[in-house]
This record gives sequence, structure tokens and C-alpha cells, in this order.
Amino acid sequence: MLNEIPSIYQIFLRHFTEKGTFSAAIPRLETIKKMGFSWIYLTPIHPIGEVARKGSLGSPYAIKNYREINPELGTLSDFRQFIQHAHSLGLKVMIDVVYNHTSPDSVLAKKHPEWFLRDRHGNTTRKFDEWSDIIDLDFSSSPALWDELIDTLIQWRDEGVDGFRCDVASLVPIDFWKEARQKVNRPENGRDTYPILWLAEQVHPQFLLAVRRKGFLCHGGPELHQAFDLTYDYDGFERLEAYWGGERPINDFVDYLYTQQTVYPAGLTKARFLENHDQKRAAWRFGQTERLKQWTAFYQMLPGVTFVYMGQEYAIKEYPSLFEKTPVNWEKGNHAFFDFFQRCFTLTQHIKQEAPEFSAKLIGEGLVWIERWGKKNYAALFNLETKQGEFHLPFPIHGKDLLSGQTISLEGKISLPLLPLIIEKEKP
Repeated sequence: MLNEIPSIYQIFLRHFTEKGTFSAAIPRLETIKKMGFSWIYLTPIHPIGEVARKGSLGSPYAIKNYREINPELGTLSDFRQFIQHAHSLGLKVMIDVVYNHTSPDSVLAKKHPEWFLRDRHGNTTRKFDEWSDIIDLDFSSSPALWDELIDTLIQWRDEGVDGFRCDVASLVPIDFWKEARQKVNRPENGRDTYPILWLAEQVHPQFLLAVRRKGFLCHGGPELHQAFDLTYDYDGFERLEAYWGGERPINDFVDYLYTQQTVYPAGLTKARFLENHDQKRAAWRFGQTERLKQWTAFYQMLPGVTFVYMGQEYAIKEYPSLFEKTPVNWEKGNHAFFDFFQRCFTLTQHIKQEAPEFSAKLIGEGLVWIERWGKKNYAALFNLETKQGEFHLPFPIHGKDLLSGQTISLEGKISLPLLPLIIEKEKP
């Protein structure tokens, strides 16, 4: 269970700046810190395989060597300077760990081909044909594979890395992750010698079932929390994707928030995101409109850790490629939205600290009511479809709207708010 209220800002270094290097990214770290984020998460920093490469630059998830730095990003010295500067600002750094697979020409594939999954003809293979630029590791092949991967984690821990985001962690045996955490964090007398944070990319439930039906292991979120502090919210996000696609009602997601509170460990266990390097941009989905503001505020009020992808704070619509160089066009950023994002993010982080208890319910079509309580009591009304017209409130709302600074008193028939209402409730 986490004692702090962390927040994560994801950087895809190739696209973060025009140069796409550690050195070029360093000057932007202070801005991330000023926004209020506490963690930087870097997509894989290692050399990319050349065999079966997709696109001209390849996916950073087709790793050739876990122990080296991708020369396109800089040198090991540059990485150390990046870590040092982040730490000097009070930022922690998390790197991506990709242990389900490597590139076909990886160092491990050449030295230890026996560590990889084989088809019936004895050839190295993968669980999914469409992942054509990788081959899968076989964790049942040898304890030496486990030792090698864990030793690699220790190497990067000793370079100053503070956490690991583990790619498709659901596909790797939970016993491996438990052993890795034990050896990397080295708990003694109830405390970690190295307090490394572990974030699992828990997969979509639909994907989980597909993997299991093919006869392979795949862990769900509650299982992953035997070893991880945080898991991706893909179990909830799948319901939102169905809602956005017109296939399911929003209440399927709102009700599921209660389920998550009861089946996961207590505390800040879910990483809440509207976008990441695998998902379309929030501004692409909602437009640079009041609806984007409603969803931004709504997601930041949910229990868990706020997770933001570079450029989201400026309502950037363009989606960076996984295989080519497409730098974020910061000049296209929406500065008015940034001002809203900054104000909202600062406010919701404070509310999470002051009021850890949470409940949510649907009170009308696309209208979600959230309450948070603890040292103080807060409430929020989100008009997620930005519908216009009048609505009869099922209960009165009195207090200070913290986004506008105005005192409000609403009851009975009201005009639907186009902007989110986040209210510090009046004391009874």
C-alpha cells in the first residue's frame, strides 16, 4: 500500500523533443515538476532489434539488450545525468521492463535460445502472430533465465532507477514477479532496503481470456497485486471503450468502481489514464471542448494514481508512432486547456490527500456524482456528455466550487453545467 499520493508523467523519449534524447529532455523536467508530478515513467530505453523490425526505427518493445542504452537516446552517462537531474528536482524515475519477449536477434536469443518459446517444429515463436517483431521468453525453461532477468533489474536499480513499469506483466508468471520484488527490494524487518515501486500493465479482460483460451498463462489484476503496488486500469478502461463505442452504458463503468474497491487491496492500487502510448489521445477522442475538461476532471477524481501521457496536458491530438519519429508538436498545444489542466490536477491531488474515501453514482444520463471524504468533505458533478438543458437534482448542492472559486447553492431544477463542478461541501 502506498503512503504518498503519487502521480505519473509518461515520456516517450523518441518523441518528447526534436532530438529525442536524454540530454534534450533534461530541461523539460523542471516543468513536469512544477506541474506537480512526482514520477517520470520512460518507455523502454534499451537498444531495439533489427531483425523483423517494424517501421524504420522499430518498436522500443522489441528489445535487443536489456543491459544497454539505446544509442539513439544517448549514452549511459546521459542516462545517469537524466536520473541525477530528476532526483535533484524531487522527481522519481520509472523505466519500462519488457520481460514477456525480446527481439528475434536479442543477446539472450543468441546466447540462450533454449530460454525461448518453441513451436512444434522447434522454432522460436510467440503467443500472437501479429507481434511479428518479437519472440517470447519461456519462463519454464530454466531458473537461470529468472536469475538473469532479476540481475538486470538490480543493475538498473543500482543506476538510480526508483521503479519499474512492467509491460504485459499479466503474461509473466506471478512467482517470477514475487521473487524479483523480493530480491530487488530486499525487505528486512518489515521495510524495504530499496523501496522500488512496481507498476504492472494489467491487460484488458478480453485479451486475458484470449490468452487463456490459447492455453497460456495470463494473470488478472488481483493476482498481480501479490507482487505489484499498482496495476493499469484496463479492467475498467475496457468498459469505457465499450461506452465510447456505443456498446455499453456508462453505468457499467461507474458500478465497476465499487467492484474494484472490494476486490483489490485497500489504498491507491490503480493507475488511472485517459491515454498512453497504446491508446488514442484524449483530445482526439473528445475534442478540445468542454467534454475534454469533464473527462479530465472526472478521471483525476477517481481513486488511484493519476497517469498522464506527454502532451495530454496541452490537449495534443496527434498520436506519436510506435515505429517512426513523430515528435510532439508543443507549439500546437492549447494553452487555455493547460491552465485548466494545471488547476484541476493541483486541486484533485489535494483532494485525494485530504479525502481518501470515495463513492460514485449515476444520477442522470451521462451525469456522475462523486463524493470524497476524510479530513474534509468534497463532491463533484460531471456532465460527461456535456448535454444541455435542465435537470432535476435528486438532492441539493451547497458549497464552494473550487474550480471557479464561487459559492454555489443548487437544488431542484437546474441548468446542466457544461464545466465540471468540484465542490468543498459546507460543514453541517
